[in-house]
Amino acid sequence: MNSFVLANCTTVDAALSQLKDGAVVKAGGVDLLGRMKNGTIQPAKLVNIRNISSLRGIHETGKGLTIGALTTLAEISDHPLIREKYQILSDACGHAATPHLRNMATVGGNLLQPVQCWYFRSADFQCIRKGKEFCFAFTGLNQYHAIMDYGTCPAVAPSSAAVALLALNASVELESAKKGKRTLAIKDLYVEPDANPTKFNVVEPDELLIAITIPKPAPGTRSAYQKYGEKESFDWAIADAGVVLEMDGNVCRKAVVTMGAASPVVRRSAEAEALLAGKTINEDVARAAGKAAMTNVQPLSMNSYKVELFPVAIYRTVLLAAGQMDRDPSAAG
Repeated sequence: MNSFVLANCTTVDAALSQLKDGAVVKAGGVDLLGRMKNGTIQPAKLVNIRNISSLRGIHETGKGLTIGALTTLAEISDHPLIREKYQILSDACGHAATPHLRNMATVGGNLLQPVQCWYFRSADFQCIRKGKEFCFAFTGLNQYHAIMDYGTCPAVAPSSAAVALLALNASVELESAKKGKRTLAIKDLYVEPDANPTKFNVVEPDELLIAITIPKPAPGTRSAYQKYGEKESFDWAIADAGVVLEMDGNVCRKAVVTMGAASPVVRRSAEAEALLAGKTINEDVARAAGKAAMTNVQPLSMNSYKVELFPVAIYRTVLLAAGQMDRDPSAAG
C-alpha cells in the first residue's frame, strides 16, 4: 500500500473542501482499502467522511424515505419501517457480504463500488477499465460476467442495493462545494462502459453522495429481492433479482423487475414487467415473466448457466413478492 495523507472530516463542508488534487473519499472503506492493498488504486489523500453524523440516518417524510449515504447496510436491513414498506431494500442490504461487513459497509459505498472483475482488481492486468485497449474477460475467465447489454466490457454491476433502489424508483443527492446540490435518478447514476470504460458513475471528483430518497409506495405495493451465489453467504451475486408489485388482491396493476449481475449496469426488464402487468400472479405467470426477461442474451464462453438461472431467480422472486412463496432456501444469504 502506498503512503497517503488522511483528512478526517466531521462536516460535509469540511469534506468538500478536501476533494481536490486526486483525493479519494473513504466511508466504510470495505472496498477501497482492499483495492489500495492490492495496488490498483494509490491515492495521495484519503478524505475520511465516516464521522459526519449528518450523513447517517433513516427518515420518513410525507413523500417517502430519505436515507443518509453513511447509513450502514445492517442499519437499513434491520430497520422496522424498511422491513414493513420497502422489503426489497431490506432483503438486498441484508444479504450482501457478511454480518461484520454489513456493520461497516455504507449504502453509499455499496452504490459506488467499481466492478468486481478480477482482471480490473489485479495490478497485474492493464485492462480497458484502466484506460488501456484490451479486455481480458472476453477470452479469459468470464464465468461471473455479463450475458446481455455489454460491448466494451462485460464486467457486471456489483451493487445489491442498486438492484433494489432502481426497482423503487429511488434518487440520489450529490453535493459539490462549487456547484451545490443536484439530484439524479438511480438509473442515471451509472455510466455504461461503452460510453466511457474508465468511469463507473457520474459522481465528479469534487462531489459527495450525501443521501438517497425513495418515493412513498403506492397502496398494495409488495416487494422482494433474492440473490444467488456460489456460496451461501459473503459472496457477490452471480444472479440477483428485485421485484416490486402494485397489487389488487392477486392481480398486479404494475410491476418493476430489476436484475443485477446480468449486465454492466443494473437493468430493468421491460419484457417481464409488461407480462406481469394486469395479470393474476401465479406460478405460470411468474415463470413466463422469468423467461421473458431473457431477451437478446449473449452468454460468454463460461457463463451460459446464467441464461437458465436468471429466469428461475425472477420467477421465485415474483412469487416471493406476491406472498405466494417463501424465500428460496438455495438463495445466497
